[in-house]
Amino acid sequence: MNYFITGIGTDVGKTVVSAILVEALGADYWKPVQCGLPRDTEVVAGLVSNKNSVFHQERHLLKEPASPHQAASLQGVEISLNDFMVPGTNHDLVIEGAGGIMVPLNQEEFMLDLIEKLADKVVLVSSLYLGSINHSLLSIEVLKARGIDISGIIFNGPSNPHSQRIIQSYSGSKCLLHLEPANNIDSQIIKKWAQALKKNLELNC
Repeated sequence: MNYFITGIGTDVGKTVVSAILVEALGADYWKPVQCGLPRDTEVVAGLVSNKNSVFHQERHLLKEPASPHQAASLQGVEISLNDFMVPGTNHDLVIEGAGGIMVPLNQEEFMLDLIEKLADKVVLVSSLYLGSINHSLLSIEVLKARGIDISGIIFNGPSNPHSQRIIQSYSGSKCLLHLEPANNIDSQIIKKWAQALKKNLELNC
């Protein structure tokens, strides 16, 4: 099973969620497009404790911390959907996107198109900031319009029951996990969250 981790925006916690899912499933990890440093592949590898996971090489490793189409242009590179083939593995695969679903890969194709090409299921990461209802519901609507299977939402950061309730109620999406703020995220916390996620994958929070 290929799980694509996408978010309602940038810096909502996709990399941490990717590490949790990799740990929970004993899955491999792949970041197709990396823009800027640190490399998320190295971050996830440092947080995962199991010895089964393989961390696959990025297809595009770009220097500038910008949208993929801009970062690629600055290096004289053009990204195409045809660049991407799912790496071979005997495990589940966790694929981490760059930014949100409407981040451009080039002038015509978006992260959404990459999700449609590569993923069996999507896990959406939401942070309950002011405006997150709009960003979450719009993201879910776009994914549904493409017929993409959404496993559920992982909420990251301080809780806001009012916002979370309306996001779940309107979208019909289930909560897979809520990550409370943590001062130091290390492999032990990832393992703890992974155990909770395994229990919740088929249940509502």
